[in-house]
Amino acid sequence: MLVKSLFIGLLAPGAAAKVWLAGFDFGCGNTEGIYTASGVTVPLLSHGGADGAGQMSHFVNNDGLNVFRLPVCWQYLVGNTLGATLDATNFGIYDQLVQACLSTGAYCVVDIHNYARWNNQIIGQSGGAVTNNQFASVWYQIAAKYAGSSKVIFGVMNEPHDLDITTWATSVQWAVTSIRNAGATSQMVLLPGTSYTSVGGFISDGSASALSAVKNPDGSTTNLIFDVHQYLDSDGSGTSTQCTTNGVSNLSTLATWLRSNGRQAFLTETGGGSTSSCYTDLCAELDWMNYNADVYLGWIGWAAGSFATSYALSETPTYANGVWTDTGIVTNCVAGKF
Repeated sequence: MLVKSLFIGLLAPGAAAKVWLAGFDFGCGNTEGIYTASGVTVPLLSHGGADGAGQMSHFVNNDGLNVFRLPVCWQYLVGNTLGATLDATNFGIYDQLVQACLSTGAYCVVDIHNYARWNNQIIGQSGGAVTNNQFASVWYQIAAKYAGSSKVIFGVMNEPHDLDITTWATSVQWAVTSIRNAGATSQMVLLPGTSYTSVGGFISDGSASALSAVKNPDGSTTNLIFDVHQYLDSDGSGTSTQCTTNGVSNLSTLATWLRSNGRQAFLTETGGGSTSSCYTDLCAELDWMNYNADVYLGWIGWAAGSFATSYALSETPTYANGVWTDTGIVTNCVAGKF
């Protein structure tokens, strides 16, 4: 799986469209949650990076998108000290991106991008090296900062994998309880399963069943939304510019389960190259989702932010002479697809 950074999209009545804003997550450039501080590429002009604020403004004002996923490494937020309080400098920089997102009027997904790990140690597993309490602590602090922001969505964790799903559901419960106890009682919380939270495996790998046990402190499941991902290339990895499926079969299977169980999901990662095969398949996937908005709250396209326009699945617009120009996949399948 690729390391993610910035998605942009929509959250509205009916299916929502979104985009990833990458950069802060580049410090966890692997699927084991191993941190390299020098890898962080802040997507803000004021910090020498891409113009993430400008990109988001363009996506909202010119393309009608209304949700951005803002991934960040756990280690970055706490100064690379497990169990520590939020690092004032690093969190302050990350918050500049969040505030730039909020200023557009869009929803903003705060996403810890560690694959359920801290330096290859699984949260709540791996012999207790990384505890549920430490995980809950960082979420309590983040939620306390944004408890008054109704358009902040909490993405508990990006793409957990190769772990015990029942034990992981307990870790997710710790995070949810902390978020709610910090005062963020009504915002959406995204619950990720295992197997890189793949749509196709969400039922069969036990994620749907295990995460159904996660509750708010009042015993409800209000605004506890399943977090799923899907790519359309031949192996589902999101590494090829060519699409070979529209993914509707996987989405439909999960939709049936969601309706039967009174739950909803959010496709927080999908995408494709600026190629004819992806113009066909990604557009078909997103069109299907618009007709199934009762169970799918929306989708987020991968990815913009600090990604170069040469990146295979780039949704990063270019800017020249006061004009933003979208990539082919955004123009054909993302902008206005809701």
